[in-house]
Amino acid sequence: MEVLNDKYYIDTWGCQMNEEDSEKISGLLKGIGYTKTTVREEADIIIFNTCCVRENAEQKVYGHLGSLKRLKKSNPNLIIIVCGCMTQQKGMPKKIIDKFPYVDIIVGSFNSYKLPEYIDRVKKDGKSIIEIWDKEEGIVEGLPIDRKSDMKAFVTIMYGCNNFCSYCIVPYVRGRERSRKPEDIINEIKSLVSKGYKEITLLGQNVNSYGVGLETKVTFGDLLRKVNTIEGLERIRFMTSHPKDVSDDLIKAMAECEKVCEHGHFALQSGSTRILDKMNRKYTREDYITLAKKLRKAIPDVAISTDIIIGFPGETEEDFLETLSIVKEVEFDSAFTFIYSKREGTPAAKFEEQVPDEVKHDRFNRLVEAVNEIVSRKNKEYDGKVVEVLVEGTSKNDETRLTGRTKNNRLVNFTGNPDSIGKIVNVKITKAQSFSLNGEMI
Repeated sequence: MEVLNDKYYIDTWGCQMNEEDSEKISGLLKGIGYTKTTVREEADIIIFNTCCVRENAEQKVYGHLGSLKRLKKSNPNLIIIVCGCMTQQKGMPKKIIDKFPYVDIIVGSFNSYKLPEYIDRVKKDGKSIIEIWDKEEGIVEGLPIDRKSDMKAFVTIMYGCNNFCSYCIVPYVRGRERSRKPEDIINEIKSLVSKGYKEITLLGQNVNSYGVGLETKVTFGDLLRKVNTIEGLERIRFMTSHPKDVSDDLIKAMAECEKVCEHGHFALQSGSTRILDKMNRKYTREDYITLAKKLRKAIPDVAISTDIIIGFPGETEEDFLETLSIVKEVEFDSAFTFIYSKREGTPAAKFEEQVPDEVKHDRFNRLVEAVNEIVSRKNKEYDGKVVEVLVEGTSKNDETRLTGRTKNNRLVNFTGNPDSIGKIVNVKITKAQSFSLNGEMI
């Protein structure tokens, strides 16, 4: 299919895996001759790659779809596509097409790689396509990827999730766990390094489960050691990591591999063992505290970040205070805090004792205040220190300054030479802010 001067636009909601999915969609469309645009009004194809983890993400998609009615009316040849996790939910495709009949293509998270074929069919036949696969059909390798960055890249190592946390829709829309072959992962990273990439982030719904489905046993710790040997690669990150599956061998691999960054994202979700049990998380409050102590003993400079849900059904003030106390005990370096969002199709959606909104918001504000105080205090410990920073570009708030991150994921804005973008440089911290560090390149 030959395309001349046609443009596509992508909006992406959700996690890093959705971001990488959009990079693949972009790569596929560029491969058939389309040009990417950041201006929605000038696009011939508009793609919404959706998320369904929280209700507000769905509402945003509805709002944006509603705004396209005017564009479709002025340009009947405009092709509108909705894909991603949201469309995998039972009854969702019909809901979308009933409410927004001008949508041309609705596909799920398992078959978005077939978009070029679907676009061709719509152009030839003029008929809308709804094609949602109920389950995964293996792993498709070799898809072109249009990377957002030319120094940092996401590399998916596995797909799906087997954990079935009671609040989470992901296993129902992303399927069961399946791992990519280590040689395919290694080859992809080597190719990236040959193009000048310095840092890769290994992605999975639960990277600690890596190895599921492989003929030869390879653990995530084993994979980290293999990736660590790749010549020219500077930094290795990974996410997301389920606390129940963090083995002693994984911690050992993190400590031994010099390219693995001193940072781990381990989603706590609640500090109450009672609530963790209702969430089906399969670890206790004490287990998490033990994990944090092991990490800090093995990797003294490690930064630990986390996710926390406030207002899970049945959460009492006592449960919340247990969350607040573990936050203060572990002293997280950063935390993504969320108010519980009911997801139809999950067990928790049917739980009684839903927490009133005003209680959720009060607890959320108290938690955020505690987290911010810890983060600000820990940042101040960097005053006067020299840190290594991978320079990512110019600062969003001041284009005369550069920005990048330390190995333990702290954001640094600093004065320096623009020629250093894409390089790792030493920066002396001159002032610690609440959520970032200021410095000067030395």
